[in-house]
Amino acid sequence: MIRSLFTGITLCGLASLAPTPGNSQTTAPTYEPTTVSVPDTAPYLTRDGKIQIVGNDGWESMMLQFDEFFLQTHPGFKRQFQIVMKGSSVAIPALQTGVSALAPMARSIWEDDRFAFDRLHGYDPLDIHIGYAAFGPRDGRKSPPGIYVNARNPLAGLTIEQLRQIFTEGAKGGSITRWSQLGVKGPWAKRAIHIYGLDEGSGGTLAFRAQFFEDRTFTRTYEALPKPADIGAAIADDPYGIALMGFFDASKLPNVRSLAVATEPGTPFLLPTLENVSAEHVAFPAYLHVYIDRAPGKPTDPFVKEYLKMLLSAKGQAIIASQTDTDEGYVPLSLDKIAQELQKLN
Repeated sequence: MIRSLFTGITLCGLASLAPTPGNSQTTAPTYEPTTVSVPDTAPYLTRDGKIQIVGNDGWESMMLQFDEFFLQTHPGFKRQFQIVMKGSSVAIPALQTGVSALAPMARSIWEDDRFAFDRLHGYDPLDIHIGYAAFGPRDGRKSPPGIYVNARNPLAGLTIEQLRQIFTEGAKGGSITRWSQLGVKGPWAKRAIHIYGLDEGSGGTLAFRAQFFEDRTFTRTYEALPKPADIGAAIADDPYGIALMGFFDASKLPNVRSLAVATEPGTPFLLPTLENVSAEHVAFPAYLHVYIDRAPGKPTDPFVKEYLKMLLSAKGQAIIASQTDTDEGYVPLSLDKIAQELQKLN
């Protein structure tokens, strides 16, 4: 659903982002426009000369604001924009074939898409993070990928390494198969851990496993279920279960809770709340990605570079902030990360 173009924001006078606890910067960089042009030979131009951008449907409201702001800050720019926001699944194929200037996505690239892009071009698309795709838990709205247990489970949290020992084969320290190995008392102590998740071959599961579980094979007791709702129902009925979930709203299942996770032993167990996501103090950060086609050692397309500079500026980040209280729940990038992402463009 497309929300009002100007929801919560004035493009001509956007305020700087407030400082986030833990960040050394106090604001994202001010956007200083550079004159750019797009040649008629650019493959991402439509027949009538518009710049086409294909990507995630949840970005539609933001893209309208980004495009309008770009045109306002480049009064001599002769191109218009055509956005085709049909989902993350179409973004990489459009970038791969050159019909999209960039690929805005609310998840990381899936391995099949990466393989297809690399097979055609001989390299991977460059991944630029411009924000975070979700936070939670929030009632009636999605939370980012994470770990869920039955609401009666007494665990305060787990470390990433403990989760690797539970979910995968060959983790350091051996496998964890029983709740007693985690120090859980009472009826859990003698029970096996029941492990649930989506199909091992699904794109989201493969991406999560590669990013956070060191691409290890799932344990043989991993039970794959068809849909997130099926996994949630299984955990709600099984006090001895634990599940890996993608973007999911657990508020409709009163017997399920999100489990806090620590990145290292001795560090706090944290949920992906707005405060923690904003500071990137979470175990499993879920980014807003913009993939671009840039060969290693080659300069970034001038228009694409300028557009991404805008997204990573204070005003671009304020547009993302205008989506935080919507169903999408997008969050501006941690200020400490913005310089790293800008550096990638060079």
